[in-house]
Amino acid sequence: MEKKQKEIFEQVANTIRGLSIDGVQKANSGHPGLPLGCGEIGAALWGAFLRFDSTDEDAIWRDHFVLSAGHGSMFLYSALHLAGYDVSLDDLKNFRQKGSKTPGHPEALDTEGVEVTTGPLGQGVANAVGMALGLKVLGQKYNREGFPIYDNKVIALAGDGCLMEGVSHEASSLAGHLCLDNFILLYDRNNITLDGAFSDSCSDDDVQRYKSYGFDVVEIENANDMAEVYEVLMSLREDQKRPTLVVCNTVIGFGSPNKAGTHKVHGSPLGEEEVAATKKALGLPSESFFVPADVKDFFSEVNARQKKYKLKYEQMFASYKNTYPELAKEIETRKDHSLPKELKKELMDITFEEKIGGRKASSAAIQVIAKHYPALIGGSADLSGSDCTKLEDFGIINRAQFDGRNIKYGVREFAMAAMANGISTVHLRPFTGTFLCFSDYMRNAIRLASLSKHSTIFVFTHDSIFLGEDGPTHQPVEHVASLRAMPGLDVFRPGDAHEAVGSWWVALHKKEGPSVLIFTRQNLPTLEETKKDYEETVAKGAYILIEEDKSRPIDITLIGTGSELHLAKEVHATLSSDKFNKNVRTVSMPCMDIFERQDKSYKESVLPRKAGLVVSIESGTSFGWERYTGRNGVNISVDTFGKSEPIEDLQQDFGFTVDSVVEQIVTSLQTVSH
Repeated sequence: MEKKQKEIFEQVANTIRGLSIDGVQKANSGHPGLPLGCGEIGAALWGAFLRFDSTDEDAIWRDHFVLSAGHGSMFLYSALHLAGYDVSLDDLKNFRQKGSKTPGHPEALDTEGVEVTTGPLGQGVANAVGMALGLKVLGQKYNREGFPIYDNKVIALAGDGCLMEGVSHEASSLAGHLCLDNFILLYDRNNITLDGAFSDSCSDDDVQRYKSYGFDVVEIENANDMAEVYEVLMSLREDQKRPTLVVCNTVIGFGSPNKAGTHKVHGSPLGEEEVAATKKALGLPSESFFVPADVKDFFSEVNARQKKYKLKYEQMFASYKNTYPELAKEIETRKDHSLPKELKKELMDITFEEKIGGRKASSAAIQVIAKHYPALIGGSADLSGSDCTKLEDFGIINRAQFDGRNIKYGVREFAMAAMANGISTVHLRPFTGTFLCFSDYMRNAIRLASLSKHSTIFVFTHDSIFLGEDGPTHQPVEHVASLRAMPGLDVFRPGDAHEAVGSWWVALHKKEGPSVLIFTRQNLPTLEETKKDYEETVAKGAYILIEEDKSRPIDITLIGTGSELHLAKEVHATLSSDKFNKNVRTVSMPCMDIFERQDKSYKESVLPRKAGLVVSIESGTSFGWERYTGRNGVNISVDTFGKSEPIEDLQQDFGFTVDSVVEQIVTSLQTVSH
């Protein structure tokens, strides 16, 4: 690295530091340690390594950067500002404030240039691995000799805490197994955690661990030496054969005379005096939010270079379009996630047996969808044979072939969910599969999918205590209610094969935000009443399955979901018989979330104020059902853990038989009448 070049890069590094500590100090809140320690990394990335377009986040040719250590967000915001993204000095001054596009942790929906929402440590690593995998899949499908359409790098910056978190282990293991040679993990090894020294809680040999995963490992002995950082990173631009861990030995809070190298600089503002002392030590002027003219000129040159690369790429793509017009058209329309018109008819034409498990009905749907929707890519956490998520006509992805559409995630549920979120950012449509009980392992990634509006579809099977003999460790009870509580997440629990297929149809049309599809293991009756246009059923969230006698007031309204929908139908028949002579309406509610988004008139038409005794029937916790059943309603539910026994015994023990449900309802009616 020439002396003059080194000087300007060092100036960039210190400008990132100055902007970052000013932002944290003005907010009187934040994490100055990482931005101070990683200044040289930022300068090398945005000054030389990364291919980016600050005006077009959807540019196919660009690289992808993820700040897994999201607490160091001012590092990213400062770099984005210098690189010309829509992050102004005023935005930096408004760090962590109301209405700011520079929130405390990076949020993809708030800030241009932020790829994914990060903060919970380690997930950014898995997001980045998912991006890298998605880009390898796209490269295999669309690249042709002389046309490297997808030739991107994915870079994640992680700290000590990220590499402690289990999700980073899971994702890194799979990245090594698949030999993702477009993935670079920058490890900010400063040996400090929020509570003190890293050595207080961890003594892992990360180098050996990553080598065992199948990574190449490169160590930067002094990552606060600009020349060393530059040389190592630029060597990976053209010569990378495996996923690569770059161990960056930094000093947390570099430049702070009194706090550098200590945990005191991790998560608290430096204080006015220490900010002044740090700027003096770094050779920065005392002026707040100062950007030198030389740095501005430098990034003008950087952006001019990026434009030249963009022009070269566009010329290549124009030639590609002439040579491979159909492939080019697919690429250009991929981000729209448009579905062919004939798909709906084919889905509705699927015929089912009189009884079929939800998981098998789902499998029938995805086989049809995959043929018409090339963006669909699935994967399971070692359970594709049980959760029925394998795309039968498409291969399994491995390190030699990325043209399959089935990902074997192994027993790595958390990484699977976080990787799928990353895959969704490169305009593929991922779905994942495992048992509902294991959604707990995935919960934080599902939450970030909801927060970030990733279009990931999470498929869960074995949905209740009625999976039987595996027992309470595998029998979900609280899981459906827990997922329904998450903002922005549509949770489907279809009652039969028709609703299962309809749930897929509706979920695919949700362009922003994730969906959860929950299916049974056991066979369920295929109901004639559900065989209607999806727009009249699942797309409404809830609908009238069986109407009451319109000439009489409603005595009872039954609401059923999932494996209890057919039970509700049978209860309806019994209560309507001459023996009880009750006027009953039965409602199917495959998705509470969608039903709540309907207008008041529709909701009133399904669940009127004069609905009689309202009864919910669902083999899960009663939590949340009071919204519909009210204080005097009846919730046929499971509010304890299950048992290891056959399904018939479980139905008897937990009261999910026609006789038991009818008895509870009649008893409640008698109590109310008295």
